[in-house]
Order: sequence, then C-alpha cells, then structure tokens
Amino acid sequence: MIERARTFLWHHARVLEQRRFAFLFDGGPAEPVVAAVLAHRNADGGYGHALEPDGRGPSSQPLHTRTALELFAEVGAPEHALPACDFLASVANPDGGVPNALGTAAEHPRAPWWVIDEGSDLLMTGLLAGALHRLGVEHPWLDRATEFCWDRVENLTKSHPYEANACLVFLDRVPDRPRAERAAARLGELVREQGLVDLGEGRAHEGYAAGETHKPHDYASRPDSLARRWFTDEEMTRDLDALVAAQREDGGWTFPWPVWTPVVEHEWRSIVTIEALLTLRAYGRIS
Repeated sequence: MIERARTFLWHHARVLEQRRFAFLFDGGPAEPVVAAVLAHRNADGGYGHALEPDGRGPSSQPLHTRTALELFAEVGAPEHALPACDFLASVANPDGGVPNALGTAAEHPRAPWWVIDEGSDLLMTGLLAGALHRLGVEHPWLDRATEFCWDRVENLTKSHPYEANACLVFLDRVPDRPRAERAAARLGELVREQGLVDLGEGRAHEGYAAGETHKPHDYASRPDSLARRWFTDEEMTRDLDALVAAQREDGGWTFPWPVWTPVVEHEWRSIVTIEALLTLRAYGRIS
C-alpha cells in the first residue's frame, strides 16, 4: 500500500508533498518540509501562492495560512507561527473571526467555493484556531478567535459538513478539555441528526456535488479524536475498510469535490493520499 502510494507521489506530487511523505513515512528530516512551506510566505506574514491548491494567486489568505500552520505543527516547527498570527490579527474582524477569503483573492484564479466575504467565518476561524492550539502558541488574536469559536460552536443549531469538521478541529485541540468534550457530544448529535456524515448511503448534503460527502474517518481521522465517540466500532470498521479499498491502481487516493482546473487534480490527490495513509496508520491498518 505505501509503496504504491510512494510511486504515485513521485509521479504526480509537488515537492512539498514529496518532502512531507519522506518525513512522515521514511524518517526524513523536517527542514525540507519547512523550507517548502516558507517558500509560500509573504512579507505580511501570511501565506499564498497556491499552498492550498484551490487558491491559485500569490496573496496571503486565511486558508493558505492555516495549511502552513498545520504543516508546521506536523513537523514540530512552532517558531514560524507568530508572524502568521500577526497577519491573521491584521485581517480579523472586531469579534475575532476571520473571513473565508479576502478581497485580494479576486485578482487571481480560485475555486468557485472560495467565496469572498468580509464577515467572520466559523469554518475558517475554527480551522486556524485549532492549528494554533495544536502548535501550543500564545497570541492575543488566538485568545479572541477562541472566544469567537466557543460562542459560535456552543450556539450552533444548523451546519454543513465542512463547517462541522472545522468545529471538531477546534474542539480536538482547544485547551479546555471538559468544555470541549461537552461541546463535541452536542456537535456529534447535530452531525448525525442533520445527515452531515455519510454512513454508506452516499447522499451529498444540499449544495454539494454528487458524491461529495464526509465519512466517519473525515471527522475522526485519529482514534483519539472526540469524533470517534460519534460512531460505533462497526461503523468505523466498515468505513476504514472502504478507505483501504479506495486506493486506486496508480497508488493514489482521490477526492470527491469537483476539479475546477486541471492542475489541482494531482495536487489534491497527492494531499489526500498522504492523509489517507496517516488515517490508516493511526488506526493500525498499516505499520
């Protein structure tokens, strides 16, 4: 399984994903991963240049910055987080939330779901706050963002899969664990009641492309995630079996959302291939 994935990545992946695979599965060094990420950094401390494949322009954007922070956390490089925090503070709203995409994204190609809106976005703020809590950094903006997320998550009555997943990312990493456990239990009930998880039915949520669903492992990518409590052992076993079977003949996995420009297909497939391997390793399906 891993050898087939390695072949796929050598054929199709960016340098970043090749370096990341080497770090995660071959005992490679962290420094090349950090260098590849820093190549996407701008003078304002944020990240751009298609670090997240669906935003093709150079401008600093919240989602690119979140991707950088998660990669720094993965390789143990928290020293690069504070400039990104300063960037996020500069684009945040008074309530601490950040927009989904900044107006500067309009100047270059981007996926249609990169919606430019000045309002505070729970999805984006939750992802960013979760990444920074994973890094263990302290910053005044993170304090405000955390309070923003608590207020929105604890009062959530309707959601969609990507937003619910972002809430879970925040709850899995925020320091107040008793409060997070209570909020996650409530969120899990909402996810199941509103059909935000695909337990084998294959029905996409309203507004999503056919087949674009969130499976149990998309929420509970690790057995120590709070979302693991949302699913029975039978549901997780069936889902992980399906994830193993989803590896394609070329060695890679694929993704369920639309390919809006050709270059993103191999970029995203390389990313989701690494994520699939990490999930399967976390659950003991591969060594």
